[in-house]
Amino acid sequence: MLNTPSLYTKDVEKTYVVAVSGGVDSVVLLDMLRKVPNLTLVVAHFDHGIRQESADDAAFVADLASRHGLPFETKRMTLGPKASEDVARKHRYDFLRKTAEKHNAKIVTAHHADDIIETIAINHIRGTGWRGLAVLDSDIVRPLLEMDKQKILAYAERHGLEWREDSTNASDAYLRNRLRKKAAQLPAEAKQQLLALHVRQREIKREIDEEVERLAREVKSQGEDSSEYGRYFFIHADPKPALAILRHITQGRLTRPQLERALLMIKTARHQHKYHAGRGVELRFSPRHFTVELIK
Repeated sequence: MLNTPSLYTKDVEKTYVVAVSGGVDSVVLLDMLRKVPNLTLVVAHFDHGIRQESADDAAFVADLASRHGLPFETKRMTLGPKASEDVARKHRYDFLRKTAEKHNAKIVTAHHADDIIETIAINHIRGTGWRGLAVLDSDIVRPLLEMDKQKILAYAERHGLEWREDSTNASDAYLRNRLRKKAAQLPAEAKQQLLALHVRQREIKREIDEEVERLAREVKSQGEDSSEYGRYFFIHADPKPALAILRHITQGRLTRPQLERALLMIKTARHQHKYHAGRGVELRFSPRHFTVELIK
C-alpha cells in the first residue's frame, strides 16, 4: 500500500524527516517507512501549544522514536487555542524545513487520499483558482496519497499500533473538520473520480509551469541571471498569462490582488519609481524595463 517509488528514485536523498504528530495517519506512515530497507529516518514533531494535552503528544512521539531507535527532533510553541490552521501550518513547515536542511533530508508527511478531497474543497471555497485543484504538489514526499482513511485505520488495527487522538478534530471551529464530515459521506466512486481529476490537474499544472518558465526567460532583458524584465510584454499581453509569469518571477510570494496591483504598476509607473508589492517583493522601473528584488 505504501507508494514507495518516490522513495527510491536516484535523484532523491535517502534520508527522510518524517512528520509525526502522534495521530493514526503519521503513526502508520512511520511504521511503514521503518520497514523499508536502506532508509535513514528522523522523527520530527512540532508541538503547536494549541491544546493543553499537546505536551503528552510530544512525549508519545518521543517514546515512539526511542522504541524504534530513531533520532528525534522537536520544537514547542505556544500558539494558543485561537491560532488559525494557516498560522499553525506555517510554523510547522518552517520547523520541518529547518530540520530537513539540518539533516540534508527530504520531508515526508502522512497526507492521504481523503486529505486531497478536503483540501480541494477548502481551496474551492477560498477561491484559489485552478491551482487550488492541483493540491499537495510540492517537494514534500507523501507516500500515502493512494490510501484513504479507512485503509489507514485498518492497517493500524491489523498491526496493533497505538496512537493519540487530537481533540480538535471533533471541533466545528475549523473549516477542514466541517468539510471532513461531508467528504466522508461521498460515495467511493465519487472519491475515485475526484482523485483521478486531481492527478490530471497536477499534470496540467506542471505543463503550465514549464510554459510559464519558458515565457519568463523570453521577457528577460538580459541573461539567465538577470532580474530585469521588459515592460512591453506585460503592457500588451492578456492579463492571465501576464499574471502567471509575474507570479513565477516573484516566486509565488504575492497574493492574487497583490499581483494585479503590481501588474498595473508595471503598465503605468514612471521612470525611477520604486514599488513595494508586499511580502518582500520590490519593483524598480525604467522607461522600458523593471527589476525585481526579493527581500528575505
